[in-house]
Amino acid sequence: MAILVWAMMGLAIWHFTIFLPDNFWAGIIGAFLGAVIGAIVFGMAIHLFDVPSRDDVNLLTALEAIPGACLGIAAVYFLGLRRELAHAH
Repeated sequence: MAILVWAMMGLAIWHFTIFLPDNFWAGIIGAFLGAVIGAIVFGMAIHLFDVPSRDDVNLLTALEAIPGACLGIAAVYFLGLRRELAHAH
C-alpha cells in the first residue's frame, strides 16, 4: 500500500512540471517517470527497502515521497538540459 501512496504523491508533484520549461529527457513522459520512480525509490530508501504494511501507512508516508519526486524530476530535467546543450554545439 505504501508504494501506491508514494506513486500517487509522485504523480501529484509531477503536475507542477507544467510551470517549468520543457527541457526534460523524453519530454513530459520523462518528467512523469522521474517523479514516480524517484518518489518510490526515496520512500523505499527511507524504510531501508522494506515496504511498510497497510496498517503502517499514514499521512507521513505520503510526505516521505515529496523529496524523492523532486529529486527525480531534477535528475531528468538536468539530463535533458545537458543533452540539449550537447546537441546545440
